[in-house]
Amino acid sequence: MYKHLYKLAVLGAAIALFSGAAFAQNHGSDPAPASQAGSGSNMFGGPIYSGAPALNVTAALVKAGGGAENFEFSTALVSMLGEKTVNAEVAKLTKQYGKDEVNTFLTGMTYAVKDGLKRATEAGVKLPAAPADLHGVALARTLVTAGTAPDGMWWSGYLFDHALSHDLHNQVMEDINSNVSTQADLTTHKILNQAMFDVAHALGHKHVKLATLH
Repeated sequence: MYKHLYKLAVLGAAIALFSGAAFAQNHGSDPAPASQAGSGSNMFGGPIYSGAPALNVTAALVKAGGGAENFEFSTALVSMLGEKTVNAEVAKLTKQYGKDEVNTFLTGMTYAVKDGLKRATEAGVKLPAAPADLHGVALARTLVTAGTAPDGMWWSGYLFDHALSHDLHNQVMEDINSNVSTQADLTTHKILNQAMFDVAHALGHKHVKLATLH
C-alpha cells in the first residue's frame, strides 16, 4: 500500500511545486481570468497562463508533505485526500494506461520536480517563510482550480504555468525532452490530465472538463 502511495506522491509533488502555488495567492479558488491567458498554447495543449505566481501555496504543500528537508508527497496526498482515495486512483490509472505508461509518468514527474526546484533556485525563486493557510481538501481544491483553464478544461501545462512562470515551465519541459524523451514528457502530461480530472470530480468539481490529451 505504501509503495502505491509513494508513486502517486510523485504526481502530486510536481503538481504542487509547479502549480497550485502560483494560483491561489492571487486568485483564491476562482478560475484565472481570461485577461491573464497568454496567446498561443502550451507544448502539449491548453492555453498559456501569464499571471503572477503564488508561492505561499507551494509552501503550504511542502509543509503538508513533511517540509523541505523531509518532503514526501505521499504524506501530503493522504493529508489532502485520504489513504483510500489515493490507493484507488493509483489502481485506476494502472488499469487504464498499463504499468509501463504509469511508470513512465511517475518517473517523469520525479524528474520534473527535481529539475523544477533546480531551475527555480537558479532563477532566484524562493518559497515564502509563511505558507498559505491551506490544509486537507482545501489544498487539494486549490490544485484543481490552478489547472482549470477559463473554458473549464483541466490542463497540465496550465497548471505548470501557474507555478513559477510560463518561461520556467518551458525550461523544465525542454530539459525533460532533451534528457529523457519527448514521448515520456507527453505521457506525463497525458496521465496527469486524467488524474487531476479524476480528483476534481471526486471533490465535486463536476464542471471541470477532461483535456483532449488523456
